[in-house]
Amino acid sequence: MIRNNLTKKEIINSIYMRLGFSKKISEIIFEDIFEIILKNLKKSNKVKISNFGTFTLRKKKERVGRNPKTREIKQIKERNVILFKASKKFKNLLNDE
Repeated sequence: MIRNNLTKKEIINSIYMRLGFSKKISEIIFEDIFEIILKNLKKSNKVKISNFGTFTLRKKKERVGRNPKTREIKQIKERNVILFKASKKFKNLLNDE
């Protein structure tokens, strides 16, 4: 069985193996990267990382939703969602394998 998920623990372990920092420092690096992205998204609604892609913050309006199983109608609150668009170079790296 092939797993499709890459876990936080696996990413931290990869940083640990490649850079040689302790696992605790590798975890701090990982957490800091996401904190920087999140903080800048909240501030400017857009974060572009060259050769990787762009994260964009979009506000979704309140709407009526329906549970497909029970057909129960429910109000879905207004919320922010994060969109990611891969850069052209990143897409090419994926397709050139």
